[in-house]
Amino acid sequence: MRLAVVGAGWGGLAAAVAATQRGHAVTVFEAARLPGGRARTLPVGDLLLDNGQHILIGAYVETLTLMEQVGVRLDDVLLRLPLVLRHPDGSGLALPLWQAPLDAAAGILTARGWSWADKWSLLRASLAWQRARFQCPPQASVADLCTKLTQRVRDDLIEPLCVSALNTPAAQSSGAVFLRVLRDSLFGRGHGRWGASNLLLPRQDLGRLFPQAAIAWLQAKGAEVRLGQRVQAVAATDARCAVDGERFDAVVLACPAPEAARLARGAAPAGSAWAAQAEALGHEAIATVYVTGGPRLPCPMLALSSGPDAPAQFVFDRSQLGGPAGLLAFVVSASQGDKETLEAKVLAQARSLGWHVQPLQTVVEKRATFACVPGLVRPPQAVAPRLWACGDYVDGPYPATIEGAVRSGIAVAGLL
Repeated sequence: MRLAVVGAGWGGLAAAVAATQRGHAVTVFEAARLPGGRARTLPVGDLLLDNGQHILIGAYVETLTLMEQVGVRLDDVLLRLPLVLRHPDGSGLALPLWQAPLDAAAGILTARGWSWADKWSLLRASLAWQRARFQCPPQASVADLCTKLTQRVRDDLIEPLCVSALNTPAAQSSGAVFLRVLRDSLFGRGHGRWGASNLLLPRQDLGRLFPQAAIAWLQAKGAEVRLGQRVQAVAATDARCAVDGERFDAVVLACPAPEAARLARGAAPAGSAWAAQAEALGHEAIATVYVTGGPRLPCPMLALSSGPDAPAQFVFDRSQLGGPAGLLAFVVSASQGDKETLEAKVLAQARSLGWHVQPLQTVVEKRATFACVPGLVRPPQAVAPRLWACGDYVDGPYPATIEGAVRSGIAVAGLL
């Protein structure tokens, strides 16, 4: 089959690799000059930064397997840590490098700054979620699931986990998706020797983490990759497809939801209904504020107490991840407001911690993820005859994560 993949993000590259492995002749179209989509390298002066701080975990089994298949040595590009949600004052949760679920139980019992009432409320809730097989009514929010947790646990654990995994505040987030993430990350299986909950922090820029290796692998296998070429139109019929007039046997839309909707609407009559579903998705922004002159942190990632005037939920010490000394990255999930205001608030937040830093670059991904709200209906992979879609927003079990995008890409290759 001659296959066109429109988009060279992680989902599109996963689809291209999986389709090539199945013997299809693949052509990848990418509008940008660099691959990676919303998890890509961002050149800033002499530095290679990222458009955001993307964390992998041991439960990203499909992503880690795919990286190995295209020749990436995981130990070279990822720093493995136990799940740690420590604050600058040392309080918070830290799991040991044990097997699940013993690591979670030990982490809860040894959490610093938590009373026994805090710990007991989380242990009791965790057992209740397990007994319910990590399922809940589709309209339940994360906040609905956590009414019996103490405020300290909600502030120190649930809200940071929720905004980092679903990029949506707990009061508006899907409880069903959140429980699925907890099940697979805390009680599921990891990749190889890595536990499911282990944090895997990139110590190279995102381009070298996977996209560049995937492009090289595809080209070595005879696939064609066209960077810097934006697709204007797709046509699809029962017999054949076309991308800007060039004929293919099938097309996979692996671009962001708004762009996929534009192409689907013009591709075939059936594409209009699919496009309406994709266009109905709400989106959340993520801002990353890079600063210089920061201290060396006690660990590569710290959780932060956030609020209206202190918007960042996490800070990363990039010097411990291959970057220069003093480079910190503050992450504002589900960010609101303009770029300048966000930057000013984050700088004030850093100064409140005693860190006298200088701004370097602020990156705002306005459509970083879809809003993972309760009862959300996501578009399916089948768009029209011979026309498919993949991406983290397409119907699937996970929120907008790299693993969700990769699984979607691999799945669509199996459906062709």
